[in-house]
Amino acid sequence: MNLIKTLCATSALTFLAACGGGGGSDGGSIGIPPAPVPPVTMTITHKVTMTTSKGVIELGLDAKNAPLTVANFLKYVNDGFYKNTVFHRVESNFVVQGGGVVRSNGSLVEKPPTYSPIALESNNGLSNLNGTIAMARTVVANSATSQFYFNVKDNTELNYPGPDKVGGYAVFGKITAGLDVLNAIRTVPVNGTVPVQDVLITEVKEVK
Repeated sequence: MNLIKTLCATSALTFLAACGGGGGSDGGSIGIPPAPVPPVTMTITHKVTMTTSKGVIELGLDAKNAPLTVANFLKYVNDGFYKNTVFHRVESNFVVQGGGVVRSNGSLVEKPPTYSPIALESNNGLSNLNGTIAMARTVVANSATSQFYFNVKDNTELNYPGPDKVGGYAVFGKITAGLDVLNAIRTVPVNGTVPVQDVLITEVKEVK
């Protein structure tokens, strides 16, 4: 199984969708070293609170094992980029995705990212387990910008597939409080995978 952002046939949104395949191209510029074995233990180096219309989620981020990904995410956080974005994709037994879609004139539209894509850090030894946060991307490995997803179950098939392949999805933190809020979001009514009623992110801030 693979997670990619694909163009929705009925709107201008990009979605992270479950598909077959090996994870796409690395863009030909950055080599992907072997995955750490055994998996590493997450080290919390930064803390973030995410206020949503369903409650507050507290996050611990791991800049030791995902330095580029955490630095990128914190730039968007500290810029206020995520304010009034929505969780545009909810699959109750897979992922909850947000970080790049807003409601505008009654429609959901993609919010253009403000920074260049980052190198994929899926080979950092961190696993796509329930309650972790990871980066969404296109079929190109080094394409993640602002969009992220929460794993709502153990999705280890999304981990780095090994040195003979390019792909996987970069975990960079986990929920440290507010897992009940994530569970409330993942069970909202949906039309396809889009919540019937918007689930807003009203504020994301770094705890210093």
